[in-house]
Amino acid sequence: MKKQIIIIHGGTTFDTYEEYIAFLKNRDVNAEKFKTKRDWKGLPETELSTDYEVFSPRMPNGANARYEEWKIWFERMIPFLENGGIFVGHSLGGIFLAKYFSENIFPKKIAAVFLVAAPFNGVGGEESLTDFILPQSLEKFAAQTPVIYLMYSKDDPVVPIDECRKYTEKLPQARIIPFSDKQHFNQDSFPEIVELLRSI
Repeated sequence: MKKQIIIIHGGTTFDTYEEYIAFLKNRDVNAEKFKTKRDWKGLPETELSTDYEVFSPRMPNGANARYEEWKIWFERMIPFLENGGIFVGHSLGGIFLAKYFSENIFPKKIAAVFLVAAPFNGVGGEESLTDFILPQSLEKFAAQTPVIYLMYSKDDPVVPIDECRKYTEKLPQARIIPFSDKQHFNQDSFPEIVELLRSI
């Protein structure tokens, strides 16, 4: 049986529709933003070997995300998952997984969870986390997986590395993997996470 890896991408959220429209009108853009781009979150099975099956769902309305919509779509995937899945959440996808596993008992066994540049209940700036805010306790999350990795970069302009400390206060068993030059982990490849995935 193939090992399953589930990768949840990031996104943006806004308190009001007007803030979202203003963001679209004023966001810095260049030609690359309008081109089709593959990055490590579309991790092909070939990077891992044929022993893996990678799920990388396009979550609903990533530019103006709502937790309830993501939760519905995420749960539609559950029937296709086996015990022992490895979950990877990048940015908003990371706080989504932390919130979901803190509020719900997942019906399958979880082998590991990776939170990559995940915000912890607000990091300032012009974006809000709206309904992606974490509950007071992350104990249910911690109890459902034997391994949690926290991956942050010191030069991240979007999610400061201090967000990692906030997670470790709630998840003291988590393993921290710091970087100095990954910014917000939007690079084309991520060999360090591939190596860790192969070790699980």
